Amino acid sequence: MLKDLQNASSGTTAPAEPIGDDEENDSHDDEEIRAATYDNGIALIKDRVNQLSWEDMERLVAGLLKAMGYCARITLKGPDGGRDIIASPDALGLESPRIVVEVKHRKESMGATAIRSCIGGLRAGDRGFYVSTGGFTKEARYEADRANVPMRLLDLDGFVRHYVDVYGKTNEGTRDILPLTRIWWPA
Repeated sequence: MLKDLQNASSGTTAPAEPIGDDEENDSHDDEEIRAATYDNGIALIKDRVNQLSWEDMERLVAGLLKAMGYCARITLKGPDGGRDIIASPDALGLESPRIVVEVKHRKESMGATAIRSCIGGLRAGDRGFYVSTGGFTKEARYEADRANVPMRLLDLDGFVRHYVDVYGKTNEGTRDILPLTRIWWPA
């Protein structure tokens, strides 16, 4: 089936395949097409995320955390000490774990210095969450891994995959920033 689609799109015809194991081949081809379609969708969503403003990106990250069950608030603009969003299980921000989020919406990878700075701004009991659409250097990942506090790094691909997973739980305001459409596929 995959060959048929590829040939149809290129305008060529394929030689007839031998008869037998057609159901097994069709099932395998369906899985390949489904995986390719999913990956293509992820790539299109990443393109849309890259077109967002930095303010919308912060709102989108806050929306992701809300969809995951946290109360998330965006901090005031200005020197925030690496705190773009504060999230916690309760609306007052008193319950643990308190998640301190830094969002960088740019093409450049974040380095070890930025990660150390973010970790340095965390209080005892805080969790660090750093979202960078430009990704992270190898050294930055090393700094996060060796930190004394839990620190999670999420690049563009990881963010988009999490967003797709929780999209059904996002609120209307979050969906307005980055609306998605479900594609139905035969089982």
